Amino acid sequence: MKKNFYRASLFLLIGSLSLSSCVVSKKKYDDLMTRKNALELDKSDLEQQKSALEKEKAQLEQERAELERQKTEYQQSLQQALKEGKALGDNLNMSKSQIDKLNADLKAREQRLAELQRILDEKDKAVNALRAKVSNALLGFNDKDLTVNIRNGKVYVSLAEQLLFNSGSTKVDPKGVEALKKLAAVLKEQQDVNVVVEGHTDDVPIARGTVGMQDNWDLSVLRATEITRILTQSGVQPDRVTPSGRSLYVPLDNAKTKEARQKNRRTEIILTPKLDELFQILESA
Repeated sequence: MKKNFYRASLFLLIGSLSLSSCVVSKKKYDDLMTRKNALELDKSDLEQQKSALEKEKAQLEQERAELERQKTEYQQSLQQALKEGKALGDNLNMSKSQIDKLNADLKAREQRLAELQRILDEKDKAVNALRAKVSNALLGFNDKDLTVNIRNGKVYVSLAEQLLFNSGSTKVDPKGVEALKKLAAVLKEQQDVNVVVEGHTDDVPIARGTVGMQDNWDLSVLRATEITRILTQSGVQPDRVTPSGRSLYVPLDNAKTKEARQKNRRTEIILTPKLDELFQILESA
């Protein structure tokens, strides 16, 4: 009787521990999904801001061209009136006043456009310089494992899965840690650069029963978080780094081949110079 009582107590204790573990795993998953959704919104907001800047620049250039056209027309009208002697003094004064106003408006718009262009040029210069520094720091790695490119005004450091992780794992291999520490050394000196770490997987589901993961969302997020941890432990300020997971939904190659899936299993570290000065100019307009 006493032996049966002990055995029943042991079964109840094991069941309680299992239930607690499930609850903790669900909470961790919900927290990660909440962070992922927030990061998606941040990324969308940055893309919208960039698009708005480009549209405003194009609009300013169109307005400048229109002002130039109007100025030319008024000057031609004034010259024609002077030649033919048909314009009265009041009309001449009015035309001159209109031309002066157009000149003032044109000058103001040219100054604002020049300032916007200066900042955009500085941003492009900073992006190119950052790419050169990152490339130099990572020269010792194979091009198949690691590439550094510029896309949409940002520096993309793409690291293949074989450099960082074993299949289905979130633990970074020693060679991958070496690459991340070299990248962190560059980023510590670049205080005006924000960092986004994006995890990407192929379309093959993770193995059933993988501890702590339900699907490729979990795998991509946990890999990004692990890389973020290495970067921040190597000296990059935590408030500059944002981990995110894209799962299988942003492939480089949509084919179902082994080679295509290998390309899709990657981590992209996206480096973006801050645009505070540019935003301040737009807000003051």
